[in-house]
Amino acid sequence: MKTERDEQFHSFVLSHRAQLVRTATLLTAGDQHLAEDLVQSTLTKLYVAWPAFRRADNPEGYLRRTLVNALTDERRRWWRRHERSVAELPDRPQSETGGTDDGNDGIRAALRELPPRMRAALVFRYFYDLGVADTADALGCSEGTVKSQTAKALERLRDVLAQTDIPLTGVIR
Repeated sequence: MKTERDEQFHSFVLSHRAQLVRTATLLTAGDQHLAEDLVQSTLTKLYVAWPAFRRADNPEGYLRRTLVNALTDERRRWWRRHERSVAELPDRPQSETGGTDDGNDGIRAALRELPPRMRAALVFRYFYDLGVADTADALGCSEGTVKSQTAKALERLRDVLAQTDIPLTGVIR
């Protein structure tokens, strides 16, 4: 028997899940599996705190903050710190058209070079057009930190993209 709360949450998930996955994918620099895990963790936390979420002054900010917290929690897991890198990467998956998606792969690779907080600042500021205040709220930091992290991230992103054929102007406005 579904309650009204369950119905509200269900319709919320139907309308917001795709956007959450897209944001999580950008925050994880293209790691689809980790993005799905983050979205699931975020939705679980949100369900538990549903009454508080419904009362929130800024539900979108609450949702973004919960997603960033889930990413932070995931990065702190002990087994994440003990992963081993491999010398050779496995075969690259192909897109549905048969070729590799070099434009998006290049952007994801460039984002992957950034530390998580810089990456999150860029994603919220430029991919989702959030203001400095909303980004600071989502990341739980000051507006000055957002500005400095964004400036440093853009500089590093320019350096990484300069080594590829991908122009920064097509990525960041």
